[in-house]
Amino acid sequence: MMIREFARKDRRSRMKQHVWMSYRQENKVAFGFHSHTHYEIFYFHEGKCNYLIGDKIYVLQPGDLIIMNGMTLHRPFVTVDPYIRSVVHFQPGFAQKLFQFSSHKLNMLQPFHDLRNHRVHLTEEQRAAFEATLEKMYHSGRGDEASDTVQYQLSFMELIFQTYRLFEQEMRQRTVFHSLKEEHTQRIIQYIEEHLLDEIHLHHLEEELHLNRYYLAKTFKEVTGTTIFQYLSERRINEAKMLILLQPELSITEVSYRAGFKHLSHFSRIFKKTVGVTAEQYRKQAQADTNES
Repeated sequence: MMIREFARKDRRSRMKQHVWMSYRQENKVAFGFHSHTHYEIFYFHEGKCNYLIGDKIYVLQPGDLIIMNGMTLHRPFVTVDPYIRSVVHFQPGFAQKLFQFSSHKLNMLQPFHDLRNHRVHLTEEQRAAFEATLEKMYHSGRGDEASDTVQYQLSFMELIFQTYRLFEQEMRQRTVFHSLKEEHTQRIIQYIEEHLLDEIHLHHLEEELHLNRYYLAKTFKEVTGTTIFQYLSERRINEAKMLILLQPELSITEVSYRAGFKHLSHFSRIFKKTVGVTAEQYRKQAQADTNES
């Protein structure tokens, strides 16, 4: 009996290492800008939220579905209660293997590759079908039986298939902005992306966008919930984290320069304040996690 119980938990545990979800989560977590190596499916049930992903701003409405490749810096900015969403994270390599049986060699992860990060708004019929799959996946994920694990996997595959179909046409379309404020904020973020290694001051943005610097600062804070320079700082720290993870041969000094910091002492102080550990400690933790996996 104990061996059988252990086997059930082991099967479920191995599946959850590759695919995990939070269903109809309601808490307003104060996430900063972050990234991760897994892919993400984000479904917005209810509330109001501005979602920043890389150089894009999405003003969410109930029924919005977002795909993310994960590596792009992203952050929700919640403006109104409630904030109800379901999120599915998964390892792309694992998902790819699940669909190897297809004789048509259809790449179910193509939306994540071609669009990287994108949003669609679902119709009532689409919402009902997608929400039903989310609910089925959630309930099967709570079970202990082998059949629950199989159902969890099948529900995940159905979710990926539905996502593929919903984004088929979107692969050839682009999101448009809903207001001038969001467009101006988008242009600020785009400017930061293009000049991440340069000195950036408000007068640079004023000259580039031909808009008053005080209006730009106020608009950015209103749309994103953070200041321009806080965003710039967190964007550079995230760049440093990616360099540490993907290019471990670089010295911390080189990482700081490549992330846009001019002085190592300033980088060290901001990194510790933002991440909670020093850059060197972050690298050691990342290496330890890699060795364990």
